[in-house]
Amino acid sequence: MIASMPRACLMGHPVAHSRSPMIHSYWLKELGIAGAYDLVDLGPAAFEEFITHLGAHGYVGGNITVPHKEAAHRLVGHRDEAAEAVGAVNTVWMQDGALMGGNSDVHGFIANLDDCAPGWDARAGRAVIVGAGGAARAATYALIRRGLHVALANRTTTRAEDLAMQCGNRVSAHTPAALPELLQDADLLVNCTSLGMVGRPALDVDLGPLKASAVVYDVVYVPLETPLLASARKRGHRTVDGLGMLLQQAGFGFRKWFGALPEVTPELRAIVEADIRSEA
Repeated sequence: MIASMPRACLMGHPVAHSRSPMIHSYWLKELGIAGAYDLVDLGPAAFEEFITHLGAHGYVGGNITVPHKEAAHRLVGHRDEAAEAVGAVNTVWMQDGALMGGNSDVHGFIANLDDCAPGWDARAGRAVIVGAGGAARAATYALIRRGLHVALANRTTTRAEDLAMQCGNRVSAHTPAALPELLQDADLLVNCTSLGMVGRPALDVDLGPLKASAVVYDVVYVPLETPLLASARKRGHRTVDGLGMLLQQAGFGFRKWFGALPEVTPELRAIVEADIRSEA
């Protein structure tokens, strides 16, 4: 039985590090909504039972994080266009008694890019994405919808090839060794790996071939300025960090669960930034 106060949650393993409760609690307070957002740590064995009985556990919906996004894609009753295209579900909600699944990373990725680098796509024709996982899938789908050609560079070439085959002739697959040549024509470079995250080595890429007008985007947000973004900024490139993507994608679920349109304000970003910096 769903409680009268709507509750949503983040399902994954691990989840303790997540900033999602901070974001949703801010919006609930700002909009005067009596609701809650919880963290639910679930291993693979427990996830299927929990999500298929989400209402019985007291939730109107929630977010899905690693390692359950592909399992959620399989388990929901219906999927939106983005989730179908990306092959992963990161947001679920109840609609007419059915469990619906969506992928808000697509919206979050492109909305953050539009916000932080206005006009980036005025002449943009080619993007280079490093990685071929879930974030790369969302970024690729968002960019080809904007009319760009996307070159995927991934250590495991078969993963990039599989993604390219799914996305059509605007997407090509390459090894990291091809990056120097690919960057010469790139208008946008995106890191969709975890390289550069706290505790991980930096992404090893020479920005020398990149044209001055190119934008550099890193989906990592801890730290806020990764080694890649620091190098790009020193070279004069416009840079986009991953925090805005987190904030923008969060609003998608909030609308589904709590029925209100939240705003990504400078104050909210400052609150989350301060928390990230304090942890660092």
